[in-house]
Amino acid sequence: MTDWIVVVDDDATNLQMAGIILSKNKMRVTAFKAARLLLDFLRAGNRPDLILLDIRMPDMDGFEALDRIKELEKELEMEEIPVIFLTANENEDAETKGLAMGALDFIKKPFVPDVLIVRVRHILELVRLQNSLAAEVEEKTREYKALSMQVVQAMADAIDVKDAYTNGHSGRVAYYSREIAKRYGYSQKQLEDIYMMGLLHDIGKIGIPDEVINKPSKLTEEEFDLIKTHPENGARILGNIKALPSLAVGARGHHERYGGGGYPDGISGEEIPEEARIIAVADAYDAMSSHRSYRDKLPQSAVRAEIEKGRGTQFDPVFADIMLKMIDEDKDYKMSEE
Repeated sequence: MTDWIVVVDDDATNLQMAGIILSKNKMRVTAFKAARLLLDFLRAGNRPDLILLDIRMPDMDGFEALDRIKELEKELEMEEIPVIFLTANENEDAETKGLAMGALDFIKKPFVPDVLIVRVRHILELVRLQNSLAAEVEEKTREYKALSMQVVQAMADAIDVKDAYTNGHSGRVAYYSREIAKRYGYSQKQLEDIYMMGLLHDIGKIGIPDEVINKPSKLTEEEFDLIKTHPENGARILGNIKALPSLAVGARGHHERYGGGGYPDGISGEEIPEEARIIAVADAYDAMSSHRSYRDKLPQSAVRAEIEKGRGTQFDPVFADIMLKMIDEDKDYKMSEE
């Protein structure tokens, strides 16, 4: 594949010399006598492999041109194009400024052919190496995320298996939490995080005896106290996962109440982590819209009434309102356990 080099210099002799040297070394060359022409060229969607940019030009100097290039790359969401400055001066301040702005090298004029080719090839190889490394890191990150999600899903399934009446509860809470967060404006990374928090919010129930979790009759005070330990247990389990420290937030805080009086910490309002406030609404909604050992799922109207009743007391009103809107949009009550 032929490397495509753009040369920008107001001196026609320099343009011609650079063109001859680069072309002889099997490189494609495009030349411009002014920086504004370069910017028009890039704005039209052209993407060269490297720009050789003169510093001293009458209409727009190289420093301003580089600033404009950076702005254009952001505006058009282009990959960054490597830039080498061309200069006839031995000016350390100019080099310092240029490198700080993002130029990768300086080449002195008049050109020494071998030096020009070595510098250009060096930068092209460096950029290829950086791009290759970035692609490899991105691929490994994707693999890590996929593996992490598989592990998290397996852990969530292990929680749900303990309760014969809440099959799929963790997945539904994760889904509702992500949808609430999406409507609230979370970024993609934040949505991925809260989905994983939702999947594992009940992991502390691993340590609760099955006969307590599946008891069809009313719990004794001692049994309820045992159930109430699961947020702390979950936070302790997830706190050991150092690579994903935020996982413990949902587990610990999803039974806190916005108006106070929840557990395990008895905090209220914005003292409760935002993700936990979201998961609290999603968790309560799924509990009411699912079958339980002691009752069938509630009618949608009853679930809606309970969410509205808990707005500002049990639930953060902002997230309760989003959940209420989701309920109103769900005309066929599909957001429920089948």
